[in-house]
Amino acid sequence: MRFGTDGVRGRAHSELTEAMASDLGRAIARVFFGTPVVIGGDSRESTPAFIEAVSQGLIESGATVETLGMVPTPIVAAEAASRHAVGVVISASHNPYYDNGIKVFGPGGVKLSTAVEAQIEDHWHSVTPSEALPTESGSLAQGDIDSVRSRYLELIQRSIEHRMLDGLRVVVDAANGAASELAGEVFAAVGADVILINADPDGTNINDECGATHTEALQSAVVSFGADVGLALDGDADRLIAVDHTGQVVDGDRVIAILATDMRARNKLAADTVVVTVMANLGFHHAMSDAGITALETPVGDRHVLEALAKGGFSLGGEQSGHIIIPEHATTGDGMLTGVVLLDAVARSGRSLADLSAESMTAFPQVLINVEVPVRGEVPEDALRGIRQQLEAELGDNGRILIRPSGTEPLVRVMVEAAHQDDAERIAQTLADAVRTAYEPTDAQGDEE
Repeated sequence: MRFGTDGVRGRAHSELTEAMASDLGRAIARVFFGTPVVIGGDSRESTPAFIEAVSQGLIESGATVETLGMVPTPIVAAEAASRHAVGVVISASHNPYYDNGIKVFGPGGVKLSTAVEAQIEDHWHSVTPSEALPTESGSLAQGDIDSVRSRYLELIQRSIEHRMLDGLRVVVDAANGAASELAGEVFAAVGADVILINADPDGTNINDECGATHTEALQSAVVSFGADVGLALDGDADRLIAVDHTGQVVDGDRVIAILATDMRARNKLAADTVVVTVMANLGFHHAMSDAGITALETPVGDRHVLEALAKGGFSLGGEQSGHIIIPEHATTGDGMLTGVVLLDAVARSGRSLADLSAESMTAFPQVLINVEVPVRGEVPEDALRGIRQQLEAELGDNGRILIRPSGTEPLVRVMVEAAHQDDAERIAQTLADAVRTAYEPTDAQGDEE
């Protein structure tokens, strides 16, 4: 098993086992020897066992470990940053409950570079427990959750300069995930009238028809309760998708566009530049250009966004999927922080999120098809070249095609944007069919006959 787009991820207890997790803990301790570790995870039924397994490997290799229990990913990152510790998160993010994963933040709360991941993998796959044991074992302690929460609430309030959002009615969908116990407190702390849904995790209902990947329940709740805004988190609360008062989805592109124009107007957008991935809609790029903002493009993955932000000293970046990074306040995507900052922009504007979203950009119709494939991380480029060139010529400057492997699942993602929805759907389906055909086994017997 290897690191993917966002840590190590697979089917709990089969693709990813407790023994593998313990070995990974030993590898992390060896690479970051002498650095303390904070560890937490989401609400999956398998998460406590994996927290225990990773912690055991860390301790056996001499690490000082503090467990935080069920906490969102951004809190682990924030604690790693403030303590100059390694952060470990047990979560498969938006995946179903039966999957799990392990994310690692380096000292300072930043995601690991590819080089450091490779270093950990080398130890992970080559070091036996006996080889990893130091002269003295490490230690394990339970973190002071009240203090952790207090520090996070202070971070949230600082992000909007201690302004209050009184009068805003907000529905928050916690995805039955890691933020279920905290999300209501966070938004109430900044003055919002909060209605919390999908905040009753049972170990198997995380992301189940709820949260950032399934917004239908939130859309309905916003309209039913007459709320101003809906905010959907994912299972580990590192991403955000919004909903306006009419029930329309405001995706990551639109949230970034709203925040970028707001920050530029307040001279808070460094170099008038925002960082996005190749998944950002063409309409986003056009809108940013019209607003005098440069949109710097990176490969998919918030790690790449973060690296570009750090290299250029920029102040805002993110993904269409809702991973949004505001480096002044966080070292990784943070759904609750983004939600509070978005609400603040809405409140200061005196207008509705619907109005801000409509003005932020005009999206090109976009179709995304996830094609299940036998092997993760591969795209049959040679088999697709001819049909892709033909379809790209048809689109010209009025659309684009993106075909990429998922970094976390055995999927090939086919994305098409076009001036018209029908064209986007037709071209995307043609390419998806071509991907499936490329993986079909060749009937050599039939060919000979």
